[in-house]
Amino acid sequence: MSVRRPHKNIAARMGRWSASHRKLAIFGWLAFVLAAIVVGTAVGQKTIDQQNNDVGQANRADQILKHAGFTESGPLTEFVVIQNHKLTIHDPAFRFVVGNVVGAVSAHHGQFHNLRSPLDAANRAQIADGGHTAVVEWDMNGTLKSAENKIDPLTNAVASVAKANRQFYVGEAGAVSSDKALTKMFNKQLGQAGTRSVPLTLLILVLVFGSLLAAFVSLMLALQSVVATIGLVAIVSHLTPMDPSVGAVVTLVGLAVGVDYSLFYLRREREERAAGLGEGAALQAAAATSGRSVLISGATVMIAMAGMLFSGDKTFESFSIATMIVVAVAMIGSLTVLPAILSKLGDRVERGRIPLIGRLRRQSGDSRVWSAVLTPVLRRPAVAAVLAAALLATLAIPTLQLHTAQSGLQSLPRSAPTVETLDRIQAAFPGQSSPALVAVKTNTTSTAFKRAMRSLDARAAASGVGYGPIHVDSNASHTAAEITIPLPGSGADGKSTDALLTLRNQLLPATIGHVPGATFAVTGETAGSYDWNQMMKSSIPIVFAFVLTFAFLLLLVSFRSIVIAGKAVVLNLLSVAAGYGVVVAVFQWGWGQHLLGFKPYGGIGPWLPLFMFVLLFGLSMDYHVFILSRIREAHDRGMSTEDAVAHGIKTTAGTVTSAAIVMVGAFLVFATLPIVEMKEMGVGLAAAVLIDATIVRGVLLPAVMKLLGDRNWYLPSWLQWLPRFDHHIERVAEPAGLPIAA
Repeated sequence: MSVRRPHKNIAARMGRWSASHRKLAIFGWLAFVLAAIVVGTAVGQKTIDQQNNDVGQANRADQILKHAGFTESGPLTEFVVIQNHKLTIHDPAFRFVVGNVVGAVSAHHGQFHNLRSPLDAANRAQIADGGHTAVVEWDMNGTLKSAENKIDPLTNAVASVAKANRQFYVGEAGAVSSDKALTKMFNKQLGQAGTRSVPLTLLILVLVFGSLLAAFVSLMLALQSVVATIGLVAIVSHLTPMDPSVGAVVTLVGLAVGVDYSLFYLRREREERAAGLGEGAALQAAAATSGRSVLISGATVMIAMAGMLFSGDKTFESFSIATMIVVAVAMIGSLTVLPAILSKLGDRVERGRIPLIGRLRRQSGDSRVWSAVLTPVLRRPAVAAVLAAALLATLAIPTLQLHTAQSGLQSLPRSAPTVETLDRIQAAFPGQSSPALVAVKTNTTSTAFKRAMRSLDARAAASGVGYGPIHVDSNASHTAAEITIPLPGSGADGKSTDALLTLRNQLLPATIGHVPGATFAVTGETAGSYDWNQMMKSSIPIVFAFVLTFAFLLLLVSFRSIVIAGKAVVLNLLSVAAGYGVVVAVFQWGWGQHLLGFKPYGGIGPWLPLFMFVLLFGLSMDYHVFILSRIREAHDRGMSTEDAVAHGIKTTAGTVTSAAIVMVGAFLVFATLPIVEMKEMGVGLAAAVLIDATIVRGVLLPAVMKLLGDRNWYLPSWLQWLPRFDHHIERVAEPAGLPIAA
């Protein structure tokens, strides 16, 4: 019996130690997970202040309003829409319903201020559609968070009026009620996505392993990594506040990498056992090979996630920190507790085999399907490379027309809370639900300011842009003013953006700009979105450069080949570009709208390109490092490059495909959610991972490596100082069943 000589790399040493101290490794891991949960729950998670999360000019306006005593993002205005297609505000029945709404709201007078009824002559601007639509308005007291704690009685009171007057449409929406209801719906759907992905992942793992116990071990380790990270993130949030949806991102990434790492490790251990090694020797070989791949790929994924730190956006920064933590935790778990569990279970890890499903242990690690694909690819590598590259280029072509845009209400299902009311407000009072807010720091009682306001009102009306009626509110000390200007359009479309830029660049400089000593800036939903998009345009090149540079350097050091490192970066970019192309074709062009149940809004979410890039680049590296490590291992044992490529692809393709199926299944769960931007993320990630694991890793990679031959391993003479890492394991004659050394 021959086994492989113990290796000295860090992954091998971790595996040997864990197998020799399995009780300490297993119970130490469980104690770590439990401590993270307990401490994280005790301290709670501190979230980003969404009302102070703007950038650029919008952020400057927020700060002016905040220091002047205004609510940072404008008044917390609530609207109640009363509509009847037959009756108007002049009819007694209509006026009776309006009075009921005003009375129901007035009963909670301590929670709001500035109640405005359309029945008052001064509020005729709250009537539209020839009197068929009227709006009752008021502003909630306090901050958004405190107002959300007080809004339910008012919402219930309005709902009672609606129930008693079914011949009218009576619906409430606004800064507080809509935010609370939609946030609750969003969090519920993210929770459902996580709930659905776990059993789906388990089912796929059972099909992959053919064993209930092996599937359970992999999934449990991934889930433990996720829950431990959520606890750690809660602790870290007191230093760096987190986005409220960071838990969903941690679950998404944690399940993906956690299952991948366990799968790579476990499949290699089972393969070595099938090749005739004893239990201890097989585990040692897996630790030295797949364990090392896990270290390299984990470091690469963390580099990709670190790129989001350069985005300049607090949400992305929180995602970056959280995902780096979950990758590190999953990596540590795979390199420590997994070897300990396998050393305890041995071949019993295959217990619970499922009839009619292929067993995990095979006499050969080769994949029959991929062997059939790889044979013609290596026979005619030039043809295969051209065809694969052409297919990827075709898939990536739509990327040239990629356009980011805020989806606004269009991304929400009509059945979502308050959405129908918001639609009716937007239709009857364009711009009312998302106006521009002009913050002005000046003496609001001065003649110059009053003259500027009259000029602004006249210029806005004469501009032909379509601004709504202007409302001015001064603070108590008359040192600042908040000017509300409804914008035309949906608030997220080109019409609203053009109106915003006209306001910022022409109207305000020509009016408020002439007030001596006045400081002004514009915020609001449209302004915040525009400024955020501009920031992303400037930060994305920095993020891309950081990720690509450091991933290249890591691979260069790991594989001592400038060609391997460069090729990895290029192939990963092709996968990302193809994923972008699918998202544009489906969601921007609307090719899959009926199948997926959504309505295109002419763009994709502004946050998606950067998020997809860092996540896909990192996950694609998992596969690339795993395959390349196997190829390099075979080459270092003396195989020719062509034979090493064939051996490496055939022995890893099944594992890579299985890992990809797990990821695709988890990502596609998000495509079932009703929010369009969640669908975009799910479809984009799933498509890109599938493309990467098949066309890129199964066809293009081996074809290009065959064409390059020994040039794959080229390292310039001036880089020969780089450290050497052995990828192969020598076979020596030792007794079967040799235990792993401490």
